[in-house]
Amino acid sequence: MIKEFRDFIAKGNVMDMAVGIIVGAAFTAIVTSMVADIINPIIGIITGGTDFSGNYLVLNGMELPAGASLNAARDAGANVFAWGAFMSAVINFFIIAFVVFLLVKMVNRIKDAAVRTQVAEESAAGPSQEALLAEIRDLLAQQRDHA
Repeated sequence: MIKEFRDFIAKGNVMDMAVGIIVGAAFTAIVTSMVADIINPIIGIITGGTDFSGNYLVLNGMELPAGASLNAARDAGANVFAWGAFMSAVINFFIIAFVVFLLVKMVNRIKDAAVRTQVAEESAAGPSQEALLAEIRDLLAQQRDHA
């Protein structure tokens, strides 16, 4: 059983998956920083610094001090409808999805350029060995048929 487990771990797919998870975690940090440190401040300038993530409605009729924060309301045991936090999460999702879309588009463009370069190099190098051998075989067959 240990040998089977070792063979399973040694397979390329498992290693590729592990590398993907590690790179994905690092990529998450980049995207999170981009949204929090670059995009959200720009949106804050456009919206005049409006932050409605703390907006809520008290559903159970509990009386809270005026201007009590969402955390204070939750700590006091109020049953709250935290619509501001939900809307912030939805907006952040769309921002993150758009940033990931742009990054994937950029990576795909770079990858396509690399593939085009590789194809150009292969075509500039001339025919492959297999193509040359097939051509020689066909020429020998033609000579044999004419003889």
